[in-house]
Amino acid sequence: MSNLFHGAQGRCLDLNNNATAVFVDVLVLAVSTLAREPWHFRFAALLTLQDQNVMGRGVVGFGLGDLDWGGTPEERSAAKGFVLDVVDLALGRHRWEELPYEPARAQGYLREFRSTVGDFDPETAGSPARKVLPDAHEAACASCVRHRVLDALPWWEGCVFCTEGW
Repeated sequence: MSNLFHGAQGRCLDLNNNATAVFVDVLVLAVSTLAREPWHFRFAALLTLQDQNVMGRGVVGFGLGDLDWGGTPEERSAAKGFVLDVVDLALGRHRWEELPYEPARAQGYLREFRSTVGDFDPETAGSPARKVLPDAHEAACASCVRHRVLDALPWWEGCVFCTEGW
């Protein structure tokens, strides 16, 4: 099974279950460092919902066109800039030394996702057909003390690393 992260015009990052776990791990480390604004914490919550140990293997992923990027061009630009900043921080191997494994292929996944996000125009997203990005009251604003990352409260207790038994 694979997990799909869709961009525009048929672009898609197609990851197997293990690759998805690595992809989510390195993005959660980065988003937890950078999140400051309400939209950031909503995006962080979306990433925590990609935890296959809770959601199931082969059933996670999202489309960039399904996100609520904001109501104004400025908000959409800032949201896209934030996602790119998160990916860039992850590409810099932020906190990877804390992982109990070497994410050997993660930079390739991140580069492909960065390109997909970079090519995506949030202005074309319109109103999402389905709600993917958690609402403000569902944002990831709790932190796992043990792993120092944002976690998936209110959905379940524990971060993506706790659910792995890390």
